[in-house]
Amino acid sequence: MKRVVIGAAMAAILAGLAPGDATAGPTIDAIKKRGTVICGANGNRAGFSALNSKGEWTGMDVDTCKAIAAAVLGDKSKVQFIKTTSSTRFTALQTGEIDVLTRNTTWTLSRDAKLGIDFVAPTFYDGQGFMVNKSTGAKSVKDLGGATVCVLPGTTSEKVVADVFRENGLKYIPVVIESKKELNTAFFGGRCDVHVQSTSGLSAARATVAPNPEDFVLLPGIYGKDPMGPVVRQGDAQWRDIVAWSVYAMMTAEELGGAITHSSKSGVADLALENDVEALLTTRRLMNFIPANNREKSPVWPTEDPADRKDASLDTLVPIDAQKPYDIKELIVKVADEGDFFEIQPAYAQNIVVGFIRLEGS
Repeated sequence: MKRVVIGAAMAAILAGLAPGDATAGPTIDAIKKRGTVICGANGNRAGFSALNSKGEWTGMDVDTCKAIAAAVLGDKSKVQFIKTTSSTRFTALQTGEIDVLTRNTTWTLSRDAKLGIDFVAPTFYDGQGFMVNKSTGAKSVKDLGGATVCVLPGTTSEKVVADVFRENGLKYIPVVIESKKELNTAFFGGRCDVHVQSTSGLSAARATVAPNPEDFVLLPGIYGKDPMGPVVRQGDAQWRDIVAWSVYAMMTAEELGGAITHSSKSGVADLALENDVEALLTTRRLMNFIPANNREKSPVWPTEDPADRKDASLDTLVPIDAQKPYDIKELIVKVADEGDFFEIQPAYAQNIVVGFIRLEGS
């Protein structure tokens, strides 16, 4: 039923949008005449918008742009991406250089009220974080007094830095850098002590740009609220509706089987969980089994489960007749420390069992 509702809503929005139709707004007219949707993107943020080794655009912001193109032009490939910076992104939208901004851009009251733009719908919710080199010895933002801080101009990060240092009675030296690429180079090259932006951006930079990711840590704490999603110009209600319902359709498609389908049918996902809290707790539990890198051993945890523990039920659990079935999961649980078995892909290919246990703490 939800698929039908979404489909009907999109059909109603797009009805009568043939070229030259008087009901079509200026953005739709321009797109249909041009034959492509032009999206402003970051281009250097892994997982959101970036070029892969084949020169193809990938990431969730890229997928949003493609969904909009599919809604308007019936073809998700009819997209064009223009790289924008924190300084140029709003100008590109205001002047009509791009049709929609699908770039990590925080929805704030001042931007929404003063820039002649409309934030459509959040597609990602984040907050600001602080990253440092381990060599600084900093354990929290309270240890950053006198530090040099790399920030992009005109960003939420710039304001958060000022607020956090003021609230903690600390001084700092701002290093304002115009582009994300130059900022990453400066920070990982040691030009500044602290890198501040959304936690997702910091994680992406550490994973893809840092010469040795293990040398850098995100300090505890998330500051501010960063709802991010597509942005359009004010004054074209029809275009805003199309962008909004394109996002809603993607969300509904996920609700109608995205996680469940991929964790039980395609095998793309390992687990499907009920909510964000459960997902975070489960991820934390998984990380307790995994070494920090390929040069370290798996974490060892103290256990009160004696190594010489005996379980008489194991004598009869596995049948003598090899043709008879038995529950391999029961066997795994019985031999694991404290019976703790973290299963991977429990709903996929259920004739195969994969997961993690510990024996004598390791």
